[in-house]
Amino acid sequence: MGIKVSLKRAGVSGVDKYIANAPKAVQGKLRKIRAAIREAAPGATERTDYFQLPGYSYEGYDYDGMFVWFSFKKPNVRLHLRPPVIQNHKKELAGCATTKAIVGFPADRAISMALVKKLVKASLESRARCRGAWMWMARYCYWPVVHLVSTFDHHSTQQ
Repeated sequence: MGIKVSLKRAGVSGVDKYIANAPKAVQGKLRKIRAAIREAAPGATERTDYFQLPGYSYEGYDYDGMFVWFSFKKPNVRLHLRPPVIQNHKKELAGCATTKAIVGFPADRAISMALVKKLVKASLESRARCRGAWMWMARYCYWPVVHLVSTFDHHSTQQ
């Protein structure tokens, strides 16, 4: 199982290890995305217990409180979000590879941290709207990340 770390604790975390194991060329971008998420979601729990990906959660909500993850898979730095977020920001995400729940920012281009923060806040809002929703809303609130990651990987190899 991965590591669950409060942002208030110091020391090496699973997220630090994840970034250190990424190619040197993208480590700075991953650190910036991490900082943008922390700024947009103060007090969130930083963890790597879901597929060993850096993720963030708040207690008391669906999907174990998870609302955003980040990762790197060549050629993209990826932000994993709740599906409505990507659909609601399609115009702003033009030029990025997207699936229902993943935004792929090309690693060789600058990433707008203002956009990352906006997407993280939208994911938080989406999570809050889903709290206490009926089961028929599950397709918006509970989404199979395993399937979405494999779908993204399939689509990214098709390009």
